[in-house]
Amino acid sequence: MVGPHDKRQHMQEIAMSGSSQNSKVTALSSASGSGPDWPERWKTLEHGIRVGRYVDEDFAQLEYDKLWSKVWQAAARVDEIPAVNDFTTYEIGDQSVFLVRSDADTIKAYHNVCPHRGTALTEGAGTFDHGNIICPFHGWRWDTEGANHYILAREEFKNGELCAADVALKELQCEVYAGFVFINFDSDPQPFDEFIAPVRELCDDLNIGEMRHYWWKSIPVDSNWKVAQEAFFEGYHVPATHPQLETAAADFIYGEKIEGEFEEYNHHNVAYDTFDNGHGRFYAGKASNYQGNVKRFAINKDPVDAMADRLQLLVDGMDAQVLQADVDLLRTLKGNIPEDSNLGAEYVRVLYADAAEKERPMPKLTPEILSMWGGMIFIFPNLLILPQAGNAMIYRVRPHPEDVNRSTFEIYSTRTLPAAAPRERAVVEVVDNPDDPDQVYLIPRQDLGNLKRIQKGLHSRSIRQVWLASYNEKIILGMHQEMDTYLQAE
Repeated sequence: MVGPHDKRQHMQEIAMSGSSQNSKVTALSSASGSGPDWPERWKTLEHGIRVGRYVDEDFAQLEYDKLWSKVWQAAARVDEIPAVNDFTTYEIGDQSVFLVRSDADTIKAYHNVCPHRGTALTEGAGTFDHGNIICPFHGWRWDTEGANHYILAREEFKNGELCAADVALKELQCEVYAGFVFINFDSDPQPFDEFIAPVRELCDDLNIGEMRHYWWKSIPVDSNWKVAQEAFFEGYHVPATHPQLETAAADFIYGEKIEGEFEEYNHHNVAYDTFDNGHGRFYAGKASNYQGNVKRFAINKDPVDAMADRLQLLVDGMDAQVLQADVDLLRTLKGNIPEDSNLGAEYVRVLYADAAEKERPMPKLTPEILSMWGGMIFIFPNLLILPQAGNAMIYRVRPHPEDVNRSTFEIYSTRTLPAAAPRERAVVEVVDNPDDPDQVYLIPRQDLGNLKRIQKGLHSRSIRQVWLASYNEKIILGMHQEMDTYLQAE
């Protein structure tokens, strides 16, 4: 696993040798990516992405046929189904699955279909009374292990010889990891342990598996699913999209004249890694304000106030990743920083001391994990985890089943809980107006506000490809390269 290091050194290493992921995909692209059946407008390029991947219905269908039908995907969080017999429904394209907690330690995933006449057995979420799964059409019944227990007028089927095994529910591959339930439609998929291996240590050390529901929103967006999630794969967009977070950089960008080179962009302090299987991450360098470096924000201001005011913008703008309790703890340090310590170290100390007192799980206390505060872990193909000190904002983006220009964007605010705190069942809030400040917080509203404009622009006859920054946008390229290993497979 790669630890924090200087961005320029990292870029030089990439230029000299390339990552294993890039090497793998370059070989694939040259071997099969330019084959006779692969349209030019679908290609992943060395420095960009052809726009057909975002706007062509045929490409979206190819994704359903070869990506979503084969890849491990996060179908639910465990706190959606906390009690025995709880169920929740997951849909991707025209496929529907329901997940049920069959006992305290077991979650099952089944195709959401009655084998009699095809009725979907579940909608939304709920609880199977007494563990009985009952078709609402004719009353056929199964238990949560998928075994059939009742067929109305059984004697009329198959000359009276239709047996329970003929109509058992069809189970999917299912794995519970880091608080998520992952499923795979393939009967012989890549082993999950192999799939998750490149990011397992990060997720484990950040204690993602202990995160619990705070709030969860589902937001319709007018863009392709890849456009929606790619907006969060880099910090390069922050000064233009979130000017309140980088005021000096925003003033430079939006100023009357651009003169010289502005040196204080926060993305200069962000490091990026791509991993095998399409996963990736970005994380903070030593100059992160999350870790107490507030020089650029602390002019004529107490450092504690500067850092707290900065983090308060995140609380007010997201209510996730950084929470109000974290900022309140930070403010207790004003005037109380020992001469032999510093703000970052003292902030970490009070956070962990407070968590220990409450018996609240926290991330592993190592330099690498501290560097992930304010960063992002991408789990291919569509799950993003943005961790902090015992909190995480999580994004999941799914394609619209009928329109390549639309998708569903979900935001989960999660945090670890004190031992004595009750565990709530996660219930989704469906947003009907993404522009409504009462439904969507400022920072995601700013991000989501770009998506419709991007999707509109991608339909322009004047554009053939999007250009990608070789470093700041490398996770985007890595995602598309991994997609090609699925889409071009025989």
